[in-house]
Amino acid sequence: MKDIVSDFTQLCNRNKDGSFDTQAKRVRELKAMGKLLVGELGFRKMRARSIKPKHIVALVEHWKAQGIAVSTIKTRMSYVRWWARKKDRQGVVYKTNAQYGISNRQYVTNESKAWRLDESKLEGVKSEHVRISIKLAAVFGLRTEEVLKIQPGIADQGCELWLKASWCKGGKQRFVPIRTEQQRDILNEAKAIAGKGSLIPPSKSYSQHQRHYYYALRTVGLIKPHGLRHQYAQDRYFELAGWHCPVMGGARRKELTREQKQIDKRARKELALELGHERINVVANYIGV
Repeated sequence: MKDIVSDFTQLCNRNKDGSFDTQAKRVRELKAMGKLLVGELGFRKMRARSIKPKHIVALVEHWKAQGIAVSTIKTRMSYVRWWARKKDRQGVVYKTNAQYGISNRQYVTNESKAWRLDESKLEGVKSEHVRISIKLAAVFGLRTEEVLKIQPGIADQGCELWLKASWCKGGKQRFVPIRTEQQRDILNEAKAIAGKGSLIPPSKSYSQHQRHYYYALRTVGLIKPHGLRHQYAQDRYFELAGWHCPVMGGARRKELTREQKQIDKRARKELALELGHERINVVANYIGV
């Protein structure tokens, strides 16, 4: 029987925007919203075409009452707006999140979330695919999706690491410079392990290996791999600017001279490109302001 959940599923199946990971998250979140509306929130016999402003308000209020993080609510709202654009129903959704009482996301804390990879702990990970993936994350500042899907033989462009669009968040390719012998050695090791394929073992799907990746790291005490990305950003800023970033005790931007501010801006722009962020202000989440 047709219902709102099947409507969302069919829409996502017909519109393959973004990376595979983005597509999977979008259909999962939209289906969850549909189930929430007809289940816990009590809107019976709903179809996607019957969504009205009151339904979206109800979703947001429920999420806020459950203590869902602002960043997560905003991500879910992006999926709602994606649905509205695809079905030409933009008028159903308020133009800004503020109109729903969703506060601005706090990107900058000026507290470091970085950590360096402990090689002694890494020795406890049995899977060579997991070990090399986390090493790539550390030396290139890559996201988890990227270090699993990457095909090292294709990515190695000599002086640059090419990240294909289908491997990246938002489906946007980018290039990361290969600057050090350590990066080169780890990339060569990754190529030897992956051969002509990716760093997902042939016997596993992406989702299966992703779960195994996180589990294998947790068992040896390596949690929150994203912290390696923060460490990359902080180290790279020091290399580009010539001084430590604010979260590492360096001067804040307002304390810099005019010339230093120009250097700081160039460093942040380069970091944004290497990390795969379109907006330079997001880099502050890694290095401070």
